[in-house]
Amino acid sequence: MSAVDAGRTDGGSAPVRVGVVGFGYWGPNIVRNLDRLGDAEIVVACDLSEANLGKLAQLYPYVETTTDLDAMLADYDLDAVVVVTSAPSHYVIASKVIAAGKHCFVEKPLTLTTEDSEKLVRAADEAGVTLMVGHLMEYHSAINWIKEYIAGGDLGDVLYVYMQRLNLGKVRTEENAFWSLAPHDVSIVLYLLGEAPDYVSANGAAYVTPGVHDTVFANLHFPSGKMANIHVSWLDPHKVRKLTVVGTRKMLVFDDMQATEKIWIYDRGVGEPKKAMAYGEDLTLRFGDISVPWVPLKEPLAIEVQHFLDCCRDGQTPRSDGRDGLRVVRVLEAVDESMAAGGAPVTTSVEV
Repeated sequence: MSAVDAGRTDGGSAPVRVGVVGFGYWGPNIVRNLDRLGDAEIVVACDLSEANLGKLAQLYPYVETTTDLDAMLADYDLDAVVVVTSAPSHYVIASKVIAAGKHCFVEKPLTLTTEDSEKLVRAADEAGVTLMVGHLMEYHSAINWIKEYIAGGDLGDVLYVYMQRLNLGKVRTEENAFWSLAPHDVSIVLYLLGEAPDYVSANGAAYVTPGVHDTVFANLHFPSGKMANIHVSWLDPHKVRKLTVVGTRKMLVFDDMQATEKIWIYDRGVGEPKKAMAYGEDLTLRFGDISVPWVPLKEPLAIEVQHFLDCCRDGQTPRSDGRDGLRVVRVLEAVDESMAAGGAPVTTSVEV
């Protein structure tokens, strides 16, 4: 019986014993949050880079280190493993973690193919372990405020959504801009709308590195008739992180570049059409007030990490579970297929 299952004799819950794989770019942020949470114990960290392990040892001298993943899984009593490595390695590492019977957190994207994501979801189901994906924006205070606002009906029915994630750099050579940037936006729109698209179409261009799209425009169509457009680019004069939601009653803008006033609500729309309009009459436009709600902000990563620990402990399904990760990967893969086909629509449905 693991520490999580056994619990403490004083009536509290034992800390979740965690192993971490990867201490490169994002790993230090994950470890920092795990370390500050009282119900997590970082037992061991694994990385192929001795330099990365040296940095970790200086900051967390009580955490053991290794370059051998198999030894880490075999020799240490772990409840869960957090995988924070480069995307091409996610499938192989997560497969080993799940096969070892450990709960598994994988940074986004879950894998690089729909097929591999499906395999991980099935393996986790069969092993009875938690599989969670690091779709960070699903744990953003403002995004969850927006989701509740949509559910409350004040926005009316959502008609369409468009999103922009733009910057000048960092240009990558191994993955295109959509795979690098858009997992955030795809996970947001699927989370807010509560449904997966039935098909996508996309166009992009590789202006900097041949064969690697640095600019992508993708259109997602949903079974309900809603639409979403996602524009990502490393080749843009502005740094933009913006979401616009257009409803039948109101419109909403989320600007993540703003320090505090991130959400703006516009009481604007088209007036109800008359039953019989005379020749030459136009539909009326409605221009109402603009409001800026106060949304208390907490660090999304802290909320995400705590959610994973809670799911490991009580067996609840994570908000961003393996199936959520699978749906996002399928959209990313379909966007590549559509661009290769000159923008032709590509279906995105998956079943596991």
